[in-house]
Amino acid sequence: MEKNLLQLIEEMHYSCLSGKMLPDRVVRSAYVSDLLSDVMGKAQPGMVWITSQVHKNIVAVASLKELSAVIVVNERHVDPEVLEHAEAEEVVILTSGLPAFETAGRLYQKLNEME
Repeated sequence: MEKNLLQLIEEMHYSCLSGKMLPDRVVRSAYVSDLLSDVMGKAQPGMVWITSQVHKNIVAVASLKELSAVIVVNERHVDPEVLEHAEAEEVVILTSGLPAFETAGRLYQKLNEME
């Protein structure tokens, strides 16, 4: 149930906004939440975090929890200063034009294809 980020970017048609030099990171699972405290308490290293949050604190949480990437949903715009911070912290930020529900569902299916 693992894929790397490059596989997911290509197969799921995500856009990579930061961390383009980190395509080999393994994705083991995902966590969906817009509450930072929830992600800090429950997300595990190697997960991708699906969220509609786009502020600078997502970078801090993703770095702290050693997440493989953050997937921003709902066609939300991420400011350049957030992306600069993400690059400095080696945090991968991807975007999906779909809502969180569809993004999570499709990602779940894709990760389970490997089983």
